[in-house]
Amino acid sequence: MSANPARQGASPGEAGGDVLPQRGARGGPAPGEPAPPPPSAADIEVRLLMEAIYLRYSHDFRDYTGASQKRRVNYALEQMGFRSISALQEQVLRDDQVFGRLLQYLTVPVSEMFRDPDYFLALRQQVVPVLHTYPSIKVWVAGCSTGEEVYSLAILLREEGLLDRALIYATDINPQSLEKARQGIFPADAVREYTANYQRAGGRKSFSDYYTAAYGSARFDPALCANVIFADHSLATDSVFAETHLVSCRNVLIYFNRRLQDRALGLFHDSLCHRGFLGLGAKESIDFSAYGERFDTLARAERIFRKRA
Repeated sequence: MSANPARQGASPGEAGGDVLPQRGARGGPAPGEPAPPPPSAADIEVRLLMEAIYLRYSHDFRDYTGASQKRRVNYALEQMGFRSISALQEQVLRDDQVFGRLLQYLTVPVSEMFRDPDYFLALRQQVVPVLHTYPSIKVWVAGCSTGEEVYSLAILLREEGLLDRALIYATDINPQSLEKARQGIFPADAVREYTANYQRAGGRKSFSDYYTAAYGSARFDPALCANVIFADHSLATDSVFAETHLVSCRNVLIYFNRRLQDRALGLFHDSLCHRGFLGLGAKESIDFSAYGERFDTLARAERIFRKRA
């Protein structure tokens, strides 16, 4: 499936439906809060670049955290050979290939298999028993990057006897990352770390059973993704596209400001079925969010939550 499950035919202003934050809310400070200091020239350039990207390509980075966004843009300037953000913006508006290159720096497609093994061990011990009670299950891996977490979950579900009756939605905004995820080919020199993670996550087989090594790469069994739908989906602009039993979105929200975090959590909440499960990254939380009271904590250290009835 190559089409966006939620953005089909939608313009930037209507793609997210009622969930999309109102533009007027982006204005000044809340009542009683001090006015922020005026932005620097560099900050203004970054904002203008993100606005231009949104208007030209419908990719919305405007509510990503400023510090990490600025670092990524400055690194892109160095790597792409531009002297200023304004010069970069001019080319991004006129050349979609330049935007495609910039997107690789804005999205930082870096991950690993069975990252934070305790998270996957907690899924095995506390979530899988509940998933077994359903005749079929749907899992959403939001911000799947190059697919390491997708294959990790597929392996876990196969070992738990659930993969054949599971449908996994693997979504991201970076088409190059999605294509790499579809291929399931990862560097062989990373497999040693993946193997150690897998073992600590409660793996029940030899990790080498799941891949074939050749020419410095490890190609994972395509059967693992027989029930995976890779698709373009933006947490900033798109809407819910399916009811799911488990949403795993790890190390994505840390790059969002509070407004966008709440929007993403709202999508996850609305997507999850009655008493569905939400997994976040080790440095992420729903505490103090607009949805903090709509989830129960299942495993706090592992950042696994359950939708309240």
